[in-house]
Amino acid sequence: MAVEIDTSAFTEEAYELLAELEDSLLELEESPKDQDLIGRVFRAMHTIKGSGAMFGFDAVAEFTHNVETVFDLARNGTIPITKGLIDLTLAARDQIRAMLDAAAGGEEPDQNNASRIIAGLKGLLPGAAPAQAADAAQTTKDSAPASEEGSVHTYRIRFRPKPEIFENGTNPLLLLDEIRQLGETKVVTFLEHLPEIEEINPEKCYTSWEIFLTTDQGENAIQDIFIFVDDQCELNIRMLDRDGEEESVAPDEVPPEKPLGEILVERGDIKRDDLNKVLQPLGERLVDAGLVNKAKVQAALVEQEVGKQKREAKKQQVVAQSVRVPSDKLDQLVDLVGELVTVQARLTQTSAKLNDHDLQLISEEVERLTGELRDNTMSIRMLAIGTTFDKFKRLVRDLSSELGKQIELTTAGAETELDKTVIDQLNDPLVHIIRNSIDHGVESPDGRVEAGKSPVGRIHLSAEHSGANVLIKVTDDGKGLDTEKLISKAIEKGVIPPDSELSEKEAFQLIFAAGFSTAEKVTNVSGRGVGMDVVRRSIEGLRGSIDVQSELGKGTTITLKLPLTLAIIEGLLVKISNEYFVLPLAAVEECVELTRADVTATHGRHVINVRGTIVPYIRIRDHFEITGQPPEVEQIVISEVEEKRVGFVVDDVIGQHQTVIKGLGKTFKNSEEFSGATILGDGTVALILDLQKMVRFVEDLELAESGTTTP
Repeated sequence: MAVEIDTSAFTEEAYELLAELEDSLLELEESPKDQDLIGRVFRAMHTIKGSGAMFGFDAVAEFTHNVETVFDLARNGTIPITKGLIDLTLAARDQIRAMLDAAAGGEEPDQNNASRIIAGLKGLLPGAAPAQAADAAQTTKDSAPASEEGSVHTYRIRFRPKPEIFENGTNPLLLLDEIRQLGETKVVTFLEHLPEIEEINPEKCYTSWEIFLTTDQGENAIQDIFIFVDDQCELNIRMLDRDGEEESVAPDEVPPEKPLGEILVERGDIKRDDLNKVLQPLGERLVDAGLVNKAKVQAALVEQEVGKQKREAKKQQVVAQSVRVPSDKLDQLVDLVGELVTVQARLTQTSAKLNDHDLQLISEEVERLTGELRDNTMSIRMLAIGTTFDKFKRLVRDLSSELGKQIELTTAGAETELDKTVIDQLNDPLVHIIRNSIDHGVESPDGRVEAGKSPVGRIHLSAEHSGANVLIKVTDDGKGLDTEKLISKAIEKGVIPPDSELSEKEAFQLIFAAGFSTAEKVTNVSGRGVGMDVVRRSIEGLRGSIDVQSELGKGTTITLKLPLTLAIIEGLLVKISNEYFVLPLAAVEECVELTRADVTATHGRHVINVRGTIVPYIRIRDHFEITGQPPEVEQIVISEVEEKRVGFVVDDVIGQHQTVIKGLGKTFKNSEEFSGATILGDGTVALILDLQKMVRFVEDLELAESGTTTP
């Protein structure tokens, strides 16, 4: 019976490695001689290739092998890190991701693109025709290494055929003969896998070889010999030296011959620990020399062992600190904690009603434990936003290059944590904002020089905590927003009436109107007026808000204000007749009374004087047409909505409430004034008000009644 292999572990790891690979490549482009970065790129490719082959992703392994081969040469200093190599490797990274997506049911990747990438990479290998490299990679001349035709290299070729290689008629000895025709060779045969004679199958190949070839041919010439058995053998080709380099070394600078042990370690034939065991019987040597007695050697060995055990324990502790858990299990845990919070509220309410001392003690203990469990569970879902920031380095690099601009992306606050759900849904809005900043905000290099700026533009991405929210800012030092142009364009498109008088802040908000764009021409990047309205809807869908600040000629800052989590919030529970509502506590500023005398004094207008400031209010009872007689003294919950103070009139303010957010279901999907619901301790359902949408709805309604349109 065939064993079904769970490939999810590989794909998950591969996606993480691809993300790390992209970061490493972008850093490597800035520091092309950084050996650590080159090593990280090589290891990422090597791991993807090895794990891919293990889990049956043969196409991924085969494709990745080509990139790994090139970076092995870069790691050894044989070829330089160039922009052409970085471009091709980034393209290869995208191709591998497409192949993984296809394996998960996505669209099939473009095989022609894969062929072009491989051709480009092979063009960077020593001995490749420069024209081939330049044509395939579409890179500059310096991306391809100089031709090494005529120079002499020594290669070590490890050739290990699979046992079944005879089945297709291949004779490995003929391949060896072909190699001998390339230059001077020395062949070592390995027979360690040869079984006892009675177990030998004459149709199987048990032999492998190492060939040391000194030739003026490139590596491609060697690979061509094995091209038809590529999938039937393990082949490793490595350049051991370079003739030109040896000649350039002065006679007195010739490095000493490597000891045999070092060569065996480098070849991977033995481990260094094993070598040290053989080469360093130090204790016995010291005792024999009379420099120390046996007891002291024994004590030193014990001390060494203790230190080793301590390091191992620490290592295991570090490993145990990180456990990979599927996100759906975390979602289930959050749901269960939410149910527990609801039950705990019911227990608290019941114990208070019964006035039982013992029950109240139990209730308080359960409340304490539930609170700790809730906080810990919420913290598990928190992720640093830096992972999202890193994705945009590639976006800025590719898009600025496409538009002929020079833009530097800087980030701050990458360690700021947000709920995983928020981070997952934040990517698309940020992509839209950054694309607009690059296309419309930052000027061309010539335009920036004319404006007295550096030719290199800057986009700064930052995140910081602000109470129960996180502020994410996208700042560019481009040309800024022209309010006159915005208003003129809005009037031209009929977004606002011709006689509209908008403040600067209101004018900036026009960029979020559907179909609105000031671009003179539509490009494949932006200009169709689709995007920023989607951004606003997406951010509001996360119960967040968006703000724009801009100065003409100096740049624009777009600020996203987002809640830390979408699962549980602190709310203010209010009551109107027999209906309960929850207002987000983070928006609440204060509560004041509204008497009949106050209403009479303002002649029925929905405003109140709060310590000298006129605050408009919305009567929730009237808005939702709730029947019943309001009390003589009502309550106004004054909140900050889009930087304005707005009151919400209710019958009673119950108090602070730990609100577990539940979806509203299909029945209420069109009710924009509600962002969700919650279940109270007695089982009653309370609706959570979306204050921004509620205010906007009322404003639109009033403008419609007055006969004007809205932006």
